[in-house]
Amino acid sequence: MGRAGRAAVAETLPRLRVEWRLDFVVVNGENASGGMGLTGAHARGLFEAGADCVTLGDHAFDQKDMLQAIGNDPRIIRPLNFAKGAPGRGHRVFTDGRGRKVLVAQVLGQVFMKRPFDDPFSTIDEVLRAHPPGGAVQAAIVEIHCEATSEKMAVGHFCDGRASLVVGTHTHIPTADAQILPGGTAFLGDAGMCGDYLSVIGMEKTEPMRRFVTGMGKERFTPALGPATVSGVYIETDDKTGKAIKISMVRQGGRLEQSGP
Repeated sequence: MGRAGRAAVAETLPRLRVEWRLDFVVVNGENASGGMGLTGAHARGLFEAGADCVTLGDHAFDQKDMLQAIGNDPRIIRPLNFAKGAPGRGHRVFTDGRGRKVLVAQVLGQVFMKRPFDDPFSTIDEVLRAHPPGGAVQAAIVEIHCEATSEKMAVGHFCDGRASLVVGTHTHIPTADAQILPGGTAFLGDAGMCGDYLSVIGMEKTEPMRRFVTGMGKERFTPALGPATVSGVYIETDDKTGKAIKISMVRQGGRLEQSGP
């Protein structure tokens, strides 16, 4: 989320890759540039920090240069069901540092979203059928980018046994429901944001509070620039089955720090 979040990732992720021996890292970057969208330059910064894949979201193309940048870098993933004819891809099979195949796919939810996106369930079903963990890939990561925690949970159960991880993004607030579902899929309702939590979902709090209290806006929203927490999720998987064997929430630095895996 904004400059503070980018700086926190740049400072923290290289250390975590070494200390936790991370094989593959996905970063959601859709609010990294001024709180709205992602520029090509900021995407490169996330890759330089240690990301293997950067996902977008409903603000995928708020920064216009992403229309070209996503075509030039296949490591950037936009939602599968964003819009017909949108540039880039909504899923890709990556190869990690040990030669294992990792599927990353992102879908947008429908509940309480400002735009009517296509059905995420049928969209992700087609991708998972073609890339079964333990078969075509050694691990499969599904990101569900939406407002409603109920819809995120439904996607988790829908993908249970067919994905290594289903993780929610978009609402910026980390949830406390990390678990491994009965079929072996790790689930977390929302990974939270990498940003300053002394804010209103990452925005400097004065203007959002004014609008809530008075119903009137005076200034533009601007990202908060205080100490940022790196939030996310850590999982371990079984290479033979693709099932999750461990899941832990991640909070590093800033105001919400806790121990990692």
